[in-house]
Amino acid sequence: MPTINTQRLMRLPPYLLGQLNETKLRLRQEGADVIDLGMGNPDQPTPQHIIDKLCEVVQDRKAHRYSASKGIPALLKAICRFYKNRFDVDLDSQTECIATIGSKEGLAHLMLALLDPGDLALVPNPTYPIHIYSVAMAGGNVVSIPLREEEEFVPDVEYITREIWPRPKIITLNFPHNPTTATVSLDFFEEIVRFAKDNQIMVIHDMAYADLTFDDYQAPSFLQVPGAKDVGVEFYTMSKSYNMAGWRLGFCVGNPDIIGALAKIKGYHDYGIFTPIQVAAISALDGPQDCVKRQAQIYQSRRDVLCDGLNRIGWPVKSPKASMFTWAPIPEPYREMGSIEFSRMLMQEAHVALLPGIGFGDLGEGYVRIAMVENEHRLRQAIRNIRRSLTQLKPDEKERIKLG
Repeated sequence: MPTINTQRLMRLPPYLLGQLNETKLRLRQEGADVIDLGMGNPDQPTPQHIIDKLCEVVQDRKAHRYSASKGIPALLKAICRFYKNRFDVDLDSQTECIATIGSKEGLAHLMLALLDPGDLALVPNPTYPIHIYSVAMAGGNVVSIPLREEEEFVPDVEYITREIWPRPKIITLNFPHNPTTATVSLDFFEEIVRFAKDNQIMVIHDMAYADLTFDDYQAPSFLQVPGAKDVGVEFYTMSKSYNMAGWRLGFCVGNPDIIGALAKIKGYHDYGIFTPIQVAAISALDGPQDCVKRQAQIYQSRRDVLCDGLNRIGWPVKSPKASMFTWAPIPEPYREMGSIEFSRMLMQEAHVALLPGIGFGDLGEGYVRIAMVENEHRLRQAIRNIRRSLTQLKPDEKERIKLG
């Protein structure tokens, strides 16, 4: 058999999460109670009214046939109603909306539709890995936009493009941001739309954490800016807001030419999402939204427990305004270890799994991402385990008294 070493595969590094999962699995097989704060995998159940609708529709024998690659018309109309109610954005269900098998699939296929080999794409650094490697799989080249703590992890895109030739074709953004948890106002998107029009660049905005916001912060939609549909699209996922991660359903809305390009690629790749899942998603989007608000409240309470606890034991972290993560700088006494070794040490010694910042790009080095996907009791247990493991930390006075 010939060796499989295509250029496409060679451009993809080993998936860091997979390597860490092997260590976690080994420890658990040895009997360790590993508290997994690594993957952003929602732990709460899907709301019951959504499950009930799935169970109802799955009994219909016709629902088990091939579906529509773009999404069933009823779902596309529900998505448009949702965007109107949530963001006051008007969308055409036939030309400005498409269902995807989760945002990740949609992002990967969209890059195949929009990029030719050698095309440039602006991508923040650090960022969610699919934003980088979807470009690589399409044969494009990534130009990093540095996200730095001193700039609150918000990119200065105009400075970057003045230094680049040929002009990038795409800019991918993600706010609230994964992994840094950075947030922006509508003013930022107004600047992005102006920048995109001036430079003939398409905007791809990934809005996975739109509803997981805290302290009265509300995440704006890129499409709320007048003229945004002229230059770009926005992805939304059912995974986080409705705890439907395993259902694999998201959608992309906005510019009709970009939506059409994605639809053409998807038409050759898949037959769409299982119809009962799409009908259940209509119940989620059209139904009561109290479940979404409760979800945000759960994450806000977990954020308070996690951030307060880490600061008490001498690990300074900032409290995020959105997402399901905390982006934590490695404590000074351990910084020289690097994020991979630091994460490995915490998994082996504290039995707490985190994600190394380097997995999100080289500018993620020096940080770890902590997912708030365990209940408050388990988070407190994780903090106690970390405190016992990181002996060089300097806890505050009350914590010092507890330590004796």
